[in-house]
Parts: sequence; structure tokens; C-alpha cells
Amino acid sequence: MAQRSSSPSSSNKNGFIQAVIMALVVTIILGYFLILIVSPTNMYYLTWTPKIKARAATSTYFGAQGMSLLLDTFPFLFIAVLGCIYLHLSKKSSDKNINRVEGKEKLAIWRRPIIMKGLGIVTRIELCFLVMFIALLVWSYASYLHAAFPFITPQSVAQSGQKVWEVKLEEAGLMLGLVGNVVLTFLFVPVTRGSSVLQLFGLTSEASVKYHIWLGHIVMTLFSAHGICYIIYWAVTHQLSEMLKWAKNDISNLAGELSLLSGLVLWIATFPRMRRKMFELFFYTHHLYILFVVFFVFHVGVSYAGIMLPGFYLFMVDRYLRFLQSRSNVRLVSARVLPCETVELNFSKSKGLRYTPTSIMFVNVPSISNMQWHPFTITSSSSLEADKLSVVIKGEGSWSKKLYQIISSPNSVDRLNVSVEGPYGPPSTHFLRHDLLVMVSGGSGITPFISIIRELIHTSESQKCKTPEILLICVFKNSQDLTMLDLLLPSSGAPSETSKLGLQIEAYVTREKQLIITEDKKNLRSIWFKPNPSDHPITPILGQNNWLWLGAIISSSFIIFLISLGALDKYYIYPIDKNTNEIYSYPVKDVLNMLLICISIVITSSAAFLWNKKHTGVEANQIQNMEGATPMASPNSWFYNADREMESLPQQSLLQSTNLHYGERPDLKRILFERKESSVGVLACGPKKMRHEVANICSSGLASNLHFESISFSW
Repeated sequence: MAQRSSSPSSSNKNGFIQAVIMALVVTIILGYFLILIVSPTNMYYLTWTPKIKARAATSTYFGAQGMSLLLDTFPFLFIAVLGCIYLHLSKKSSDKNINRVEGKEKLAIWRRPIIMKGLGIVTRIELCFLVMFIALLVWSYASYLHAAFPFITPQSVAQSGQKVWEVKLEEAGLMLGLVGNVVLTFLFVPVTRGSSVLQLFGLTSEASVKYHIWLGHIVMTLFSAHGICYIIYWAVTHQLSEMLKWAKNDISNLAGELSLLSGLVLWIATFPRMRRKMFELFFYTHHLYILFVVFFVFHVGVSYAGIMLPGFYLFMVDRYLRFLQSRSNVRLVSARVLPCETVELNFSKSKGLRYTPTSIMFVNVPSISNMQWHPFTITSSSSLEADKLSVVIKGEGSWSKKLYQIISSPNSVDRLNVSVEGPYGPPSTHFLRHDLLVMVSGGSGITPFISIIRELIHTSESQKCKTPEILLICVFKNSQDLTMLDLLLPSSGAPSETSKLGLQIEAYVTREKQLIITEDKKNLRSIWFKPNPSDHPITPILGQNNWLWLGAIISSSFIIFLISLGALDKYYIYPIDKNTNEIYSYPVKDVLNMLLICISIVITSSAAFLWNKKHTGVEANQIQNMEGATPMASPNSWFYNADREMESLPQQSLLQSTNLHYGERPDLKRILFERKESSVGVLACGPKKMRHEVANICSSGLASNLHFESISFSW
């Protein structure tokens, strides 16, 4: 299918607008961080803040809350809206998927991997930003203490009957909370799956989860220290009754303790040992973030909570859109059942749904669990397979094993209710910039490479451009896992010529000395499901212009919130409080603010969703039901039938390109160092030990042509 190309003048215009937007975004970001840098200083508190508050105090529209909305919330949301416009223009470019290579080589040295204990594989860019962020936190804490401690003297504390060290302990605890609030500002940004802020900088929520983990550990450490300092202070000053204080017009200590307790339970369940052994506990306790945020707002008051509002606001928009998408069942067309306890699910999708290789999709099967959503890497290519979307699920956990048992049982169901969220993926990929792609996978780590290979098959057939050669190194435990290689080609559709791709497969089976064949291992089952009129193809949640719609939702919902908040302040709260902040109840104001935010997001998101659903519904009704009977005989795996004459040319070319190795592991150092191509992209996906080995080889500096990239995958 030929790709639509933009005219040169249109591309130049879009490129100019994008450059202007990016320059404006960078300027706003620098200004935002400048505010974070100066906010702990006396200049900010003694010079800037009084002037801003003096102006805000005379306003009957926002009052003191106006300062927080102006400095903390508006810049962040404005960046998100600009990002939506930028991504919309990028989506219209003809080179939106795999041809974007500008500037990548200049940053190659900064993208080299480093293995850090406790952090895993990080690039020099990530490490640099992490160090700068920690330096910001250290600077903020030191500045707060430097500004506060000189005023704590024996004379100043004499009237209260306290000791100097006790007052300093209280101040130190307070400053830990203030610094923790800075971290909380960014905590929800990496887990906003449809974030324009992340994709503006070429990031995805799946790859950014590690940033969320880092920020989570930092924020809970700071908040825990904040709470401990205050408990010690109350204990030594005989004020433990303060722990039960829920003030009407002041800090609510009890709310802070409930917020901290929720966060601690959530935090404990996130540690790797707990998460691996009790994933369900990790999954369900993570929903305590709702209590954590709500009680945090009650603790500090809505005016100061504005510092964390923008990141959480964008997360709420994204979360509600995901909720709307997940309410409908999607059409599951067929499944391929592999003997290695792996199943490929094939869904019907609209032709307008486009996604990039290595994208993921969250899947829910109500018959297994109504609550659990699991991410899986998409193995299909939206370019090669316009009407179908596929994911591969290996039976590793309890949920995936139950799904495999349901589908693979002799009396398998004829239909299955499934809901999805997504897809989510990078805005673009840059595989064409390399002369050779070396893909190193372990076990299920092969799944993201399937989508890359299928995308490159389409590129080699439809576009007049040179595609890189591919060396796929896949490591499996048993010979039955070799059936994963059957997924390299789509289960249906027009045959694709793979010989043009230059694909070489080196498959290693580590726990067997030779190929072991049984009838169960040879047979692959194809299952076709009966359609249900209520099932719909997977469609873009906000239509073809999804980024523009998202920008409209963010901006319009925030405007509705501001208008509603202003009216509430002017006509209800101000007549009672007169901007004194001493009469009207803080908790009531907090509840009203949170309610207005939720209402504004629900109204605008629902309107946009329903509008696009109405238009995409027309296309969905035009999609014909895929016909086909269940095969009378199960198909055989192509590599188990090497001695037979293969009828399919693609399968034959794959067979000729595959070398099987038994009872050994690949010598990755030798294989990679032997590659003499000028640019070798090295992609690793699978067990952590294997990814670290590949990263060490590429970062050793012994081969300058190796460019490492760790691929996130879900199965």
C-alpha cells in the first residue's frame, strides 16, 4: 500500500512550524525550571511572592490560588497542548514512521548505554538528567535550610519554651516535604500512556516506566523522612495529639498521615521481589494512588497542591480516555495456538488505525479477571496488515496461563469477550539509518522484533529505499519454543517476499542437544472465533486527528475548570471569606476544586470521544466480517518440516535463512565485533542478564559502529 506524501511546500511549512513550537517549548521548560531553582531562595519568598500575592489578594476571581495556577499549572499544560500540535504535524509528514534519522548520529555518543547498579541500563543522556535533577533537589533543600535556620535562635524560640534543635528539626522536616512536592510534580508524567509531553521528546510510557520508578522511590523517601521528623518532633515536645489534627483553615496532619500510609503500602508492594512473587498484590495496591493524592490535597490545601496538579491533570485526562475506550468489546477474529504455551491473538482493526513497530496494547479478558489489564507487544505491522492487529501472549503468569488453557483446550470457546486500551508506541522509529540491524532476543523477547521485521518487509516491497540487513539471534530453552519463529509471518493475507529483506536467523536451543519432534510439537492450531454484532474493530479512540483532539480536550477542560473555579470563588467563597483564608473551610474548598476538575475532564473527554465514535462507527460498520472456516487439519511448523518441499515461498526463504544451534549459547561478543558495517543497530530484548551483556559489549568502546538500543516488551 503506497504511503501518501506531502508536497514540498507543505512539508517545509510544517517543518518551520514545528521548529517554532519546539523553540517555544524549550523556552517555557527553561523558564519553568528557573522558577523551581529560585523558589527556595529569599529573593523568591521575600521579593517575588509578596508582589504576586498582593495582586492575587485583590482578585475576587481566583484569590491566592491564582498564583499557583499561573506559575505551577499553566506552563506545564501549555507545553502539553503545544506538543499535541507538534505531533499532529509530524503525523502528517510522509517520513513519520521509520525514516526519521535527523540528529540521531550527533547524539550517538550520548545514547551509549551504561549499566548502573540499582538503575539498570541507562544512557548517558538519562544519567546526565538524573544527576541534574538530584542536584536540583539538593540545591532546593540546602536553600530552604539556609533561608530558615538563621532565624532560629535561642531568643526566637524562648517564648515557645522549645529548644533550638527541636525547632530546627521541625523546619528540616517541613523542607523535606517541600522538596518532595517538587518530585511529585513529575511522578505521573512517565505513566501517562497517551502523553504528548513524552512523545514530544521521542519517549513512550512503556520505556519511561523506569523514570516513574526512580521518582517514586525518591518521593516516598522524602515524604517518609518528612513524616518521621514530625513524629519525633511531636514526641519530644509532648504534642503527639497533633497527629490527629484535621484543621479547618490550616495544614491537616491526619490527612498527611493517611496519604503517607497509603503511599507506604503502595511503595512496599513495588519492590522487585514483592512484585515478581505477588503481582496481583502489586497490581491492586497500586490503586492506592487515588487515596494518596486525595489525602495529599487535604493535607496541604488546594492552593499549594497546584504544584503537582499539571502532571496529575494530564494523567487524569489520559486515564478517563482509556476508561472510555475499554468499555467496548473488540472483535477477536482468530488465534494461532503454539505448542510452547504461546498464543497469537488476531483482532479486527480499522484501516485508519496506525501504529509504529514495538508498540504495546493493554488487554482485558473479563472471563479471567474484570480488573486486570496486561500489556502485550503488538507483533503485526499496520502497514503490512491494514485490517488486522496481532499480539503474542506466552503462558508465563497465572493470567496468561488461564488464557492459554481456555483457547487451547479441545473444547475451546467459539468467542471470547476482550477489551483493549491502546495501542501506545513511539511517534517514530529510525531503523533505516543503520546498514545492519542485529536483534538479540531471549525467549519471548522476540515479540517486538516480529513487528519490526514485518514493517521492514513492507518497506522493502513498497518503498524505493534501501532497508538494512537483519541478523536475528534468538535464544530458546527448548526446541518447542522454536515455533515462535512461525510468528515472523502473518497468519493470513497476501504472501510477503522475505528474500529481499536480507534476513538471517541464528536460533539457539540451550537445553537440548538435538531437535526433538513429537506430534504435539509439530502441530499448530488455528482457531476462528464467531463474531458478535456488539464487537467492534479496534479504532483510534480520538479518530485520525487524535493529537488535535487531545490538545482540544486539555485546553478546553482547563478553561472550563478556570471559569467554574472563578465563578465559585467570586459568587460563593469570596463573599464568605473575603480572601482572608481564615473563614471558609479548606477541606470543603479542596473537595469543590477536585470535583470541578473531574467534571471538566469528563464533559470534554466524553464529548470528544462520542463525536469520534460516531464518525468511526460508520467505518466500523463498513468493515466486512472476515470469513473462513476452521482448518480441517492443523498446520505444521515450517522448521519442523525442513525435509519437505515448502509450498510457500516466504516460508521457504525463511527456512533457507535459518541456522539452528543446539546445546550452546551464542558468543555475542564475537558475533558483534565481527560486524564491519559502518552503522550497526543492536537491539536487545529479553532477560536482564542478556540485555546487560549486550549493553556492555556495545558500550566497551572497542567497536564504534555498534549502536545499542534496549527494547521494552510485554507478553
